Parts: sequence; C-alpha cells; structure tokens
Amino acid sequence: VQLQASGGGLVQAGGSLRLSCVASGSIFTVAAMAWYRQAPGKERELVATITTGGSTAYADSMKGRVTISRDNAKNTVYLGMNRLKPEDTAVYYCNARIGVEVKEYEFWGQGTQVTVSS
Repeated sequence: VQLQASGGGLVQAGGSLRLSCVASGSIFTVAAMAWYRQAPGKERELVATITTGGSTAYADSMKGRVTISRDNAKNTVYLGMNRLKPEDTAVYYCNARIGVEVKEYEFWGQGTQVTVSS
C-alpha cells in the first residue's frame, strides 16, 4: 500500500492550489484521511482531517482557507487551498489509516512541496 501525493508547486500570495493524494495497493478499506504540513525548521502539524463519512475538522492555522474532501471510490483525498500566504510554505503530507486484510495501519505519502511567494 502506498500514498501518492501531487499538486504542489510555486504560487503567489493570495493564490490557490489543490493537492491530491491517491491510496493504492492491497487495500481492504480506507478509514480516516488527513493532510499535514511541515515547514522548514518546524514540526509536522495537522492541517485537516476527514472521516469515511465525510466529517471534517481543520486546524486553526488554515481554517477558512482550506477544504478537505475525498472520493471513496477512488481512494483519494484532496486539499483545496485558497488565499495562500508565504507562511503556508511547507511540505504537505497526506496520511491515511488503511485496512489491509484484518488489520488497520497508518500510512504516509511522500510529501508535496508548496511554496508561496510574497
């Protein structure tokens, strides 16, 4: 099982990006999915989470500027980001709890770089 994130890039302050993350492999079920970010010199922090049923939660740092969504049929989670600020520059990681056979495991994507220029 692996998570493949994409959609990062360089954007000007005030711009928008949409990140995607696809889970693939021997998946029985995908439970909660989330996005985290890690800025240079800082710890990884939670950005947003979404349950299988679509319930969402957001960190205060980006609340109101991001939307997390998922397509269960495609095992994909998205993060739409608007009104981006230079302080949003970070590597963004997707995270998912995935059932493989009879056990559930936590998986991380490889990260996608988001750079916001002022």
